[in-house]
Amino acid sequence: MAAFQYIALTDAGRKNRGTLEADSARAARQQLRARGLVPLEVEPAAGPASEGGRLLSGSPGLSIKHLALLTRQLATLLRAGIPLEESLGAIANQTRNHKIRRIVLAVRGKVLEGHSFAQALGSFPRAFPGLYRATVEAGEHSGHLDAVLERLGDYTENQQKFRQKVQLALIYPIVLVFICVLVVTGLMVYVVPDVIEVFTGTGQVLPLPTRILVAMSDFISAWGWLVPPALAALVGIAIALLRRPAIRYRFHRRLLELPLVGWLVRGSQSARYVGTLAILTGSSVPLVQAMGIASGVMSNEFLKERLKSAQKFVREGGSLRRALEEVEYFPPMMVYMIASGESSGTLDEMLGRAAESQEQDLQGAVTAFVSLFEPAMLLVMAGIVLFIVMAIMMPIMSMNQMVV
Repeated sequence: MAAFQYIALTDAGRKNRGTLEADSARAARQQLRARGLVPLEVEPAAGPASEGGRLLSGSPGLSIKHLALLTRQLATLLRAGIPLEESLGAIANQTRNHKIRRIVLAVRGKVLEGHSFAQALGSFPRAFPGLYRATVEAGEHSGHLDAVLERLGDYTENQQKFRQKVQLALIYPIVLVFICVLVVTGLMVYVVPDVIEVFTGTGQVLPLPTRILVAMSDFISAWGWLVPPALAALVGIAIALLRRPAIRYRFHRRLLELPLVGWLVRGSQSARYVGTLAILTGSSVPLVQAMGIASGVMSNEFLKERLKSAQKFVREGGSLRRALEEVEYFPPMMVYMIASGESSGTLDEMLGRAAESQEQDLQGAVTAFVSLFEPAMLLVMAGIVLFIVMAIMMPIMSMNQMVV
């Protein structure tokens, strides 16, 4: 049976959307009528979208959280000895997420039609990345799909945990920056003009800090409303420029050479690449093929191009250690661990350890950066407030001296 996505009318005239399994679209409509629904649209859940408002708008995606949960559930059911199609059906029946149910039923329909699990996942490239599909395919060929899915579950869960740590760590600094901007803007627009007007009426020459404060206050009052759209326009222009391959390539190359940002980018990209290699080689994917897949998950175009040359070097008989040394952007400790794995015959294990070590270093660096960012923002805020207070107090002190 295949999965079908439908839109139907209830007795009350309301539209009802859902997914069901049937042998054909005609059988799906009959099921809907048996439920007391009037079918409006019935489409295969894995079918392409058309311009006329079809049910599927391209290939739906899954968040990393949902992908990790789905992978873990499927691995558990397969480990218990439940066949693949029954496991997929059980997951679809118990989930309350409409999108997940639609994807799982469509994949199950493909499997029932005789496709392999990896081919069925290929109908949803946005939901299941190339790394995921290649690993599943290797697990099917080796006969250890349940073990491979458990490794994929660990991998996706670790990715989710790292993202959550970074997001939680950035919440307080972002809120702090937002409050600082609001406070300073409120002072410059509503407080400073009224206070400074007292001194400008006396005709005395204002000190330089006070004149700077007045100019800033006048600019924010007159043109401050233009700042957000101007920033949005600059971001839009930057995004449009980065869509050009040549500009994006040069930008990514310069990004790797920046003092602090470059280290973070190199570390994150190398950890992602080596971690992907560990998953693939541990699932019996050939090293050369694994390198091609792993380079595809990287976001830095310059590094991706360099790794294509490394893949060619390994294909011609070179070692992985030497290939990564030629790239020049991988941490020396990581390359040393990979060389140790090659010489001892435990490459997949050492790749996993190297990726884990690099991710721990990155997490420590991000935590330290966020810890330093909070007091730095407090100091900046204190400095701005001190400047405003001094700029207001200096004319008052000058007037007192004149009176004396």
